Amino acid sequence: MPDKIYTIPINEAFERADGCPVCAIYDDMESKELSRILGAAMMEPDVRIETNRKGFCVRHYGLMYKGKNRLSLALMLETHLDELRKKAFRGFSRSFAKDVGPLSDILASCYLCERVEGFMDKMYQNLCWLYEHDRGFSLKLKAQPYFCLPHYEALLRAAFRHLSRSAAADFANTVETIEKDYLETLSGDVKWFCKKFDYRFKDEDWKNSKDAVERAIYILSGKKDL
Repeated sequence: MPDKIYTIPINEAFERADGCPVCAIYDDMESKELSRILGAAMMEPDVRIETNRKGFCVRHYGLMYKGKNRLSLALMLETHLDELRKKAFRGFSRSFAKDVGPLSDILASCYLCERVEGFMDKMYQNLCWLYEHDRGFSLKLKAQPYFCLPHYEALLRAAFRHLSRSAAADFANTVETIEKDYLETLSGDVKWFCKKFDYRFKDEDWKNSKDAVERAIYILSGKKDL
């Protein structure tokens, strides 16, 4: 049984029932990690070794740049650039004969992505435990309006990895029903949005289609801040 402290955020996110609950969990974890890395953790030797080695993805560079502690970001960039200068350049003939090597590894890695994904892996395990052992949580799952497609797929993978065969099948049927119903509604909203640009429908009500494009992009990508 997972510690209660690890199931509280899951229950809270699923109690909202106002969007993809897994996105809510991810966003909360990401926000906490961003605050941590721009705060005291930035000076921890073990953390700096990892940030020097891995760097960050473009999304997390952007979020840190928008944060309030520009000095912390600059200090991490200072030592990360030193690390990159030492390891990334091997000369043209060696770099491109087979692969780019260290430079490719650095550009493909992100300290924050790996931290948050590690937390998410544990979250999926705890979520599956709740589904199988907590009747109240299974009812919360069924009450969700939708899941973004990236997290819908992640939930299915987690279910078949962490649940018994019968429980995984029931879980999959539940989330599939939710997703199919929402996508049918969303598809209708997008179709109506398109029709509104036809002069024959210009005086008709927009119904629920004004933000259909934004909602479609979000359900497909899991990203609200494109």
